[in-house]
Amino acid sequence: MPALAELEECFCSAKKDKKFQQELAQTFRTYVGRPTPLYFCENLSRELGGAKIFVKNEGLAHTGAHKINHCVGQALLARRMNKQRLIAETGAGQHGLATATVAAKFGFECVIYMGALDVARQRPNVFWMEKLGAKVIPVEFGGKRLKDAVNAALKDWITNVRTTHYLLGSTLGPHPFPEVNRYFQSVVGHEIKLQMQEATGKLPDYVVACVGGGSNSAGAFNAFLPHKRVKLIGVEAGGKGPNSGAHAIRLRSGRIGIVEGYKSYWLLDDNGQVADTHSISAGLDYAGIGPLHALLHDQGRVTYTYALDKEVLHAVELLARTEGIFPALESAHALAHTVKLAPGLARSKTIVVNLSGRGDKDIFILAKHLADENFFDFLREYAK
Repeated sequence: MPALAELEECFCSAKKDKKFQQELAQTFRTYVGRPTPLYFCENLSRELGGAKIFVKNEGLAHTGAHKINHCVGQALLARRMNKQRLIAETGAGQHGLATATVAAKFGFECVIYMGALDVARQRPNVFWMEKLGAKVIPVEFGGKRLKDAVNAALKDWITNVRTTHYLLGSTLGPHPFPEVNRYFQSVVGHEIKLQMQEATGKLPDYVVACVGGGSNSAGAFNAFLPHKRVKLIGVEAGGKGPNSGAHAIRLRSGRIGIVEGYKSYWLLDDNGQVADTHSISAGLDYAGIGPLHALLHDQGRVTYTYALDKEVLHAVELLARTEGIFPALESAHALAHTVKLAPGLARSKTIVVNLSGRGDKDIFILAKHLADENFFDFLREYAK
């Protein structure tokens, strides 16, 4: 609790500090590469028919995903608190990569906790984290996935709280973490708002984003919450289907629980323990959802749905073929829903998909699921 109180006090102070805000804005502009582009997918829109589809290409931010936004913000807070060490959890590896990146830039020691299964399927990001100077610790207990990495990071933080800041990677965890990360990610939605006004002269009709813990979607949605006519859609990981037992659909299938310091909807078993999850994407197979999204769901302000693994693979191939863009598997969940949504809308309607990351990191998963034997033949020969 003292560490959380320290973080909250620092965060509230930093928001009012002009020098902090100036450094944050300058780092976003000169290091992260903000604003990221809003791109009209003319070919995809023509092929699907119906609404015009735009993508907010966060994959073009430094490190290839939106995660760098709150990592820069929290690193500046950690320095303000005189911490010497950053720790983080990661699933898909993008948050771990962004944490290792800001640790290198600002001079922190860095430790990343990652489920052993995710280490295996996101090996390229592990390689880069280590080259940035971070120590990557595979978590071998539990399901060896994201929730277990969170538990490992929390244990580390409790032990080393005086010197360490836990750079939590989404809009979840104990207060003030959900609010801290929503604040730093809100730059995404503010940019979408301005860019759509410039491109079309009006706000979008729909904003669609994938939802794991919920940082990219919270950032994309935040600026539009007061604008009731803008429909907001969050897309969870449907995995192999809602009745398969192999998914991460929290808001339809979950129950309210208090886990890892926050109250929200969780996938729980009959004994109230956190249930196993599945998604083709390493960043969405998390059993809980950020409390902000639970609230927006209960209020009815955001509509939450899901996309199946097979729909996600189709969306990846479709965007690559029509627009020359490879989305991260996480982001492709939002795209997969858009592929179903757009044809039924009028041509005058607009949809913005928050493309929260690029797909380089998913090469091994995609090669496996798309049965690309040429790729694996190359790997076998190279290994020799």
